[in-house]
Amino acid sequence: MTKEELYQLSFQLILHSGNARSLAMEAIFTAKEKNFTSALEKLSEADGEIIHAHRFQTQLIQAEAEGKDFDIPIILIHAQDHLMTAITLIDLAREIVEIRQEMNTQ
Repeated sequence: MTKEELYQLSFQLILHSGNARSLAMEAIFTAKEKNFTSALEKLSEADGEIIHAHRFQTQLIQAEAEGKDFDIPIILIHAQDHLMTAITLIDLAREIVEIRQEMNTQ
C-alpha cells in the first residue's frame, strides 16, 4: 500500500467516523426534544457510517495480514482515534436515548 493510499484511506476513516459522531450527538439532542423516532433513525445512520469506516479499516488489517509492510503516517493514527471515539459516542448516545425514552414513558 502506498503512502498516498494510506492517506486516502485515513481521510475516509476520518470522514465516516466524523459523520457517525455528529449523528450520535444529533440523536442525543433529538431525544432531549422527545423525538425518539428521529433519534433512533440518527443512531441507525451513525451505525451505517461506522460500517463504512470499518470497511476502510479492514483494508488496512487485510493488507498487513497479507504481509504488506508500510510506514504508518500520523494521519492514520489520528483517523483510528476518530473511529474509536465515534464508536464510544454511539454506544453512549444509544444509552442516553434509551434512558430518555424510559423516563418519558413513566
